Amino acid sequence: MQRNEMVPAWAGALAGLVSGGVALGIAQLVAGVVGPETFPVVAVGDVTVDLTPPPVKDFAIRTFGENDKTVLIGGVLVVLAAIAAVIGVLARRRLAYGFAGLAAFGVVGLLAVLTRPDAGVLDAIPTVVGAAAGAWTLSWLVRRAAGGSRAEPAPGDSAPSADATGEDADRGGVGVEWPAVMRSGAELRAFDRRRLLTGVAGGVVVAGAAAVIGQQLGGRRAVDAARVGLALPKPATPAKPVPAGADLRINGLSPFITKNRDFYRVDTALVVPQVDPNDWKLRIHGLVERPVELTYADLLKMPLTEADVTLTCVSNEVGGDLVGNARWLGVRMAEVLRRAGLRSNADMLLSTSADGFTCGTPVDVVMDGRDALFAVAMNGEALPVDHGFPVRQVVPGLYGYVSATKWVVDIKVTRFDADEAYWTPRGWAAKGPIKTESRIDLPKPGDSRKAGRTTIAGVAWAQHTGIDAVEVRVDREQWRQAKLAEVAGPDTWRQWSIDWDATPGRHTIQVRATDASGYTQTEASAPPAPDGATGWHTITVQVS
Repeated sequence: MQRNEMVPAWAGALAGLVSGGVALGIAQLVAGVVGPETFPVVAVGDVTVDLTPPPVKDFAIRTFGENDKTVLIGGVLVVLAAIAAVIGVLARRRLAYGFAGLAAFGVVGLLAVLTRPDAGVLDAIPTVVGAAAGAWTLSWLVRRAAGGSRAEPAPGDSAPSADATGEDADRGGVGVEWPAVMRSGAELRAFDRRRLLTGVAGGVVVAGAAAVIGQQLGGRRAVDAARVGLALPKPATPAKPVPAGADLRINGLSPFITKNRDFYRVDTALVVPQVDPNDWKLRIHGLVERPVELTYADLLKMPLTEADVTLTCVSNEVGGDLVGNARWLGVRMAEVLRRAGLRSNADMLLSTSADGFTCGTPVDVVMDGRDALFAVAMNGEALPVDHGFPVRQVVPGLYGYVSATKWVVDIKVTRFDADEAYWTPRGWAAKGPIKTESRIDLPKPGDSRKAGRTTIAGVAWAQHTGIDAVEVRVDREQWRQAKLAEVAGPDTWRQWSIDWDATPGRHTIQVRATDASGYTQTEASAPPAPDGATGWHTITVQVS
């Protein structure tokens, strides 16, 4: 195999980076046809998520919130770029080394893609085609860089050998960019910077165009069009009107209804599943008398219920923002399950998302009369794709990891002693009832305020129990009762506010809530794992 020592290391690294970019761009283009989940970067990311130790996952969610998946994909791409650069440096010596590196690269991607639960043989195509395109690009760029032709050596000059470097190279032919090597006859061939850079520019264009087209082919536009074109039926059971006093309308205070674009998103999907409602089906099986399969049209023919429900992520830290309230429209889960006929020994619903995620929901919670829904709409419009379109679960009173499956396609009626959901073997509790919590929205931690009367305000929640009281204290003085906003039921958060005559100095503000059962949230601080954070939200402000 040809040796290419005349190509500098930086040029080899550049060729490797561009070749890697072409490989990924072409792979994404092909994955746009085969299925976005077959893109090797996503598959590797999914495996990384599954194999990451729980403490690291907790740190990622705590640090990056709903951007954790973006950070993960970015990290994977940085690692891939570094490997591609190394492959390019090796290829400048022998192309066989570069091809071997790309092959190893491809094998890792193939293993990640083909070990997915629903993987098929065709899912390997994007990785294989991408690796082949990367190998061709690498060979082409290295040959362009090493293929420059120069004039024969001047009379009296001796042509340098392939190993000529340093002072020996300086004594070579006039006008040649060294190092250089002899080829057939007296023709001298040398590193050609211009040919390399024009090739790199072409590779970047190909990689970028392929990636963009691949994303478009991934189906988002088609699913978005199907979503926008939906005409949702009116609810058979409308939600109660939002009480006039439910929103205190204080600047900086979280509104009673969280807008869809502001609603938190935490899930394991690196690529948001694109599920066509015309193809969607929900299968209910396991410990049932009659297995049931419903289409989207079947679901919409059933009586729809509208309800205001606050959802909370178990990863939410005390005072965190992984909580939101929305008006949901859907079919009662209990109604669908009754069609299947639950057996008396069933105590868990193992739900599965279109991307393979699973969660386990207690049967008794779903069947006790609360507004547990297979939701199809959020705040008056079809579910956003990021929030589970076409159908997701919404169960008041449970953290999302055991209740709020997005893109739900399968319900296995089973038992907690027979099956485990995704998060349980990773150290989280099998059942996740939401804990009574409260949060200070304003002032913000570290704010500076002027002395005088100011407002302290926030939200508190105890889904399906309800909030009865909120108390605030400053600098560990006596607790004072806050004013509570109105609510229509026990399944939403509740706004609160209190006036404070602020004096100059640094002050500590704390809040605690008491729910309708009489329980007052504990001061004891605990992390989110394994079943939700505890403690009083505490902030400090400076008053001048």
